[in-house]
Amino acid sequence: MEVSVNGQASKGDEGEEGLSQAFTRFLLSSGALRFGDFTLKSGRRSPYFINAGAFNDGAKIALLGEFYARRILKGVRDGQLPGDFGTIFGPAYKGIPLAVSTAIALSSAHGRTVGYTFDRKEKKDHGDGGSFVGAPLEDGMRVLLVDDVMTAGTAVRECVPKLKAAANVQVVGLVISVDRMEVADDSGRSAVEAVMDELGFPVLSIANVGQVFQAARGMQDEQGRPVMNERLYERAQAYLERYGV
Repeated sequence: MEVSVNGQASKGDEGEEGLSQAFTRFLLSSGALRFGDFTLKSGRRSPYFINAGAFNDGAKIALLGEFYARRILKGVRDGQLPGDFGTIFGPAYKGIPLAVSTAIALSSAHGRTVGYTFDRKEKKDHGDGGSFVGAPLEDGMRVLLVDDVMTAGTAVRECVPKLKAAANVQVVGLVISVDRMEVADDSGRSAVEAVMDELGFPVLSIANVGQVFQAARGMQDEQGRPVMNERLYERAQAYLERYGV
């Protein structure tokens, strides 16, 4: 699958490698993936940073939703996700456009109509009221979560109890953009592994950082220079050796 930020997409290799390579190109062309020296919320100094705020126009968010949709459908084909989930839930605030754009992509490009739901930061006590917006949560409903880059898994741990307090729903999985593959706790598990162990549902990523680095390493910028030269690649590998799983 070849993708550009002007909204054009053509079908190609839908395998894991093809999807991660196309997604890396999309991250770079959108300005969402940057290499340098960044201090993360955790205090770690990272040689790369993924900024979900770079998906800031209609073309980019539409293509991002398409990537999520294709990863979800691959998960269904592979038996990792059920095909009959009722709504896609995105935690406020970054998860809201992800849920909406993914639901649109599944419907318009793949003929699968599914709801979207997101939460309010504060419960509304007027008008329609409540803590959620979008498809109503109902007992027995299967809910699929979407989020951006998982660092510690805090958002998903907070939203699952809220969902279950609203209705007897079944959370069937979580799809994220990039798995940073970093140690999250003293057990040596990554955030993804910890969430799967603790909450009991699969966490799928469009790409992991290893795939992103390999793809970027083989790409060139407009001046014909490597997007990720050997110095950057070595720094990234050293970072993963220190913090990775």
